Amino acid sequence: MLQPRICLRHVQHLRTLLPYTTLRTYAEAQAIDHTPAPPITAATTVPEVNPYESSVRPEDTPEPPFQLRSYKPRTPGIRHLRRPVNDHLHRGRAYLPLTFPRKGQHIGGRNNSGQIRVRHRGNGAKRRIRIIDFHRNAPGKHTVERIEYDPGRTAHIALVQNNATKEKSYIVAAQGMRAGEQVESFREGIPQQLLDALGGSTDAGMIAAKTAWRGNCLPLHMIPTGTLVHNVGLRKGGKAQLCRSAGTFAMVIGNKEDDAGKGKEGVSGAEEEDGERQEKGGKKDLYVQVRLKSGEVRRIHKDACATIGTASNSNYNRRQLGKAGRSRWLGIRPTVRGVAMNASDHPHGGGRGKSKGNVQPVSIWGQLTKGGYKTRKKRNVNRFVVTARPRNQHSASKAKKKEKKEKKKKH
Repeated sequence: MLQPRICLRHVQHLRTLLPYTTLRTYAEAQAIDHTPAPPITAATTVPEVNPYESSVRPEDTPEPPFQLRSYKPRTPGIRHLRRPVNDHLHRGRAYLPLTFPRKGQHIGGRNNSGQIRVRHRGNGAKRRIRIIDFHRNAPGKHTVERIEYDPGRTAHIALVQNNATKEKSYIVAAQGMRAGEQVESFREGIPQQLLDALGGSTDAGMIAAKTAWRGNCLPLHMIPTGTLVHNVGLRKGGKAQLCRSAGTFAMVIGNKEDDAGKGKEGVSGAEEEDGERQEKGGKKDLYVQVRLKSGEVRRIHKDACATIGTASNSNYNRRQLGKAGRSRWLGIRPTVRGVAMNASDHPHGGGRGKSKGNVQPVSIWGQLTKGGYKTRKKRNVNRFVVTARPRNQHSASKAKKKEKKEKKKKH
């Protein structure tokens, strides 16, 4: 839309009137104090303020009731479209210095020689890869500038700025995180200002009350038992590797430091002796037990990183794309059934009608697809897994239903 033109004659007329309209009266001139301000001396300097003394824990904003945005069916592709309501997301472009274009033949699922290694991938809209900081080694407070959508992952990301160096970076946003919040990383240790604000106390509970806030990154040994975390690392000094997708989380269920901190403040001497024995235990004290969302309990190094809270966009799995074209925009190509192929393309192909030739279901490479091909190792089992995730729940539930039916028939 064109802007209206301004008449220059009136502007020139106003310029001639400005010197007369800005003159003050004698009474106004007498009321103004023209005495110079006193010079700032060493005694009048502003004292440094400890940011941890006045820091307030960000209130957990109540999550609105679950809603899916639907649209008036003006076209067939919009009739079944359902999207989670995310009105807090940034509507502009990404921060370009932290992105690079997504190019190459790997987009179509091909390797360096052009052979397809991952099927059902290709095309899709142009994207820019966001560089996410999974290490979070930079200490100090960071301000969340905005929450953004990332086409390369299911969770949302947050653009944060270091208050001291003004350096910007992307992190995975926690559920409920909003612009204006303060987040911090304690991987390099506890700041001296925080210890001064606590009166020099090193109690684990008091430190956790000031550090275990949503979006903060801490070593696992500093996180209280029962806390939900995401972006969990596996190695000391390594990056976050677990619980990074939308709505995922893990729970800290065993922390030796948490129990030791409780024993030092007024617990019986017998428990203190047990704590000393545990300290002499050696390698067992180097790990913290974490329960993943799959139900697996794993031992992870106590100096590995974890972020407080749940990964954002927890309602991602409830969306409906509404049409096949929207799946193609995401770079997902169609999946064709083996029965619909020719005999030269798939073991189930060929023949008349929907017949696969009275053979066991197999993949396109001839491997059994329904439990006949075992992939789990019997030897060299992962020693960091304390409790394996539950498997074959569907068959177990079927067996329970059969038992209930048999009991009803007997009665």
